Amino acid sequence: MAVLRAKDVAKMDEKERKKKLTELKMELIKASVAANKTNAKTKEIKKAIARLLTVNNMTQTPTEKARAPTGKTRGDNKK
Repeated sequence: MAVLRAKDVAKMDEKERKKKLTELKMELIKASVAANKTNAKTKEIKKAIARLLTVNNMTQTPTEKARAPTGKTRGDNKK
């Protein structure tokens, strides 16, 4: 797997980024199973996934961000 640079990710359209994200997730699963521990390859895949997700979050419109889940659960509410 080649290194995925931020400028390369920025050139991709949303459809390409989603496709690459699914490919990288599958590759991460395969690498994790084969290595059974974190190694340089899995770290690089994780960084590439993070880059893709960061660019996806930056390109979202404000209305899409408002609809995005916040990650809070029901137990987070204070009484």
